[in-house]
Amino acid sequence: MKRKLSLWLTGLLMTSLIVSGCSSKPATKKQENQDLNYPTRQIELVVPFAAGGGVDLAARTVAEYLSKEWGQPIVVTNKTGGGGIIGAQYALKDSKPDGYTVLVNNNSSTSMHEAGTSNPTLTIEDNKFISRIATGSIAYAVQTDAEWNNFEEFSKWVKANPEKLTWASVGPAGISAFAVAQWLESIGVDYHKTKMISSEGASDSAAKVAGGHVVLGVHTVGEFAPLVDSGKIKLLAVQSPERNPLYPDIPTTKEQGFEGLTVKWWTGLSFAPGTPDEIVEKWDKAIEKMQKDEEFIKQLEKVKLEPGYLNSEDFTSEVQTETDIFTKLAEETGIRK
Repeated sequence: MKRKLSLWLTGLLMTSLIVSGCSSKPATKKQENQDLNYPTRQIELVVPFAAGGGVDLAARTVAEYLSKEWGQPIVVTNKTGGGGIIGAQYALKDSKPDGYTVLVNNNSSTSMHEAGTSNPTLTIEDNKFISRIATGSIAYAVQTDAEWNNFEEFSKWVKANPEKLTWASVGPAGISAFAVAQWLESIGVDYHKTKMISSEGASDSAAKVAGGHVVLGVHTVGEFAPLVDSGKIKLLAVQSPERNPLYPDIPTTKEQGFEGLTVKWWTGLSFAPGTPDEIVEKWDKAIEKMQKDEEFIKQLEKVKLEPGYLNSEDFTSEVQTETDIFTKLAEETGIRK
């Protein structure tokens, strides 16, 4: 009798375990993301450029939105120098991959740095790309009282006087450098006959143009807007498919006869490699949601940027493609050292 009872209890226990195993389903990615206990403390957004530029303004817009969304403080830290590489290295190499240090990057600290340097400090492989946030059309700016009234006139002057052209850039592999190199190649001017003057970012470049310290500045329309509106600099051309709504009277480079000028500005977010995928996914979903928020759109318009969301996968692919294109340009024009 005892033996029968023991066998019956054993069978009942095994049946219970089997039923329990069948009924318990593994958590889906969505469930895991919802249950993720993150963030629980302050997050640092690292901007590797000076305050007041497009990357900085976009970062502050993101920080304001997500701090409310997640109920945790998000602070912006500007770590300038090295064409964006000092701040990028701090965020990607010197910080823990725990989701609490986020790099707010752009072309200068990713694709252009790798393309323009034979032995880059960082490569795109050192980034775990989260999302692209915004884009901006670049413009060519000179001092208000400069002799040129359009980009065509200016280009003819540069062809005749390449050694007199000075231009500002955060570094030899910054967005200004690649835009200038592509433009000079299109008009048959040797890039190395011109002179680059280092700046800490767009606001510093614009100030150098206004003060007569350099002839040319190349940054986004929005970054130049304060000094354009105050009458201290003027735009000769905007590099975009259509005229920019901020300055509809300024013709595009294509309208003025320049083909093949494709350099554009963007800003996005990266983590250090090794950051958990669940945290990357939570950020990506939050950025996607943010891009549909009316208040965020208004804030982006205030800083004169355009929504440009790409998810993690598409963003990664876009940066890789851009790196390949810029590497070819850097080799052809001699940017790469």
